[in-house]
Amino acid sequence: MLSKVTIQQVTWQEAENELRAVRTPVFIEEQFVTPEFEWDEIDASAVHLLATYENQPIACLRIIHYQKIGRMAVIKQWRGVGLGAALLQKAISICKERGSKSIYLSAQTHAIHFYQKAGFKQISDEYCDVNIPHVDMRLDL
Repeated sequence: MLSKVTIQQVTWQEAENELRAVRTPVFIEEQFVTPEFEWDEIDASAVHLLATYENQPIACLRIIHYQKIGRMAVIKQWRGVGLGAALLQKAISICKERGSKSIYLSAQTHAIHFYQKAGFKQISDEYCDVNIPHVDMRLDL
């Protein structure tokens, strides 16, 4: 099934509707993040990765200054099939190609193991962000 998934690098200006179609159900509807927090000015300048299946958006993330990954979201029915890992590896490759020495992210605590499998290390104590427990993580390239 993943063989029919396309992951492409896009801008907010090119794919705002598709990115919103993934992030709205994941962050706003499932996790109760407020729209005021979810949609920020960073989107316009970030690099975004968008995964699609048969032209339907199914996952995304954003890369800030080729040093920070954020807003990683996978539509519920696509979780557990390796899509998140594929998306993350693509983001890591892009950051490496751009000369980054380290990549940072803020991980929800339920996803710590997922990021550790990709080589990220926890670098902070747990803290709460939008009422969701998080830790900061770093991958040295």
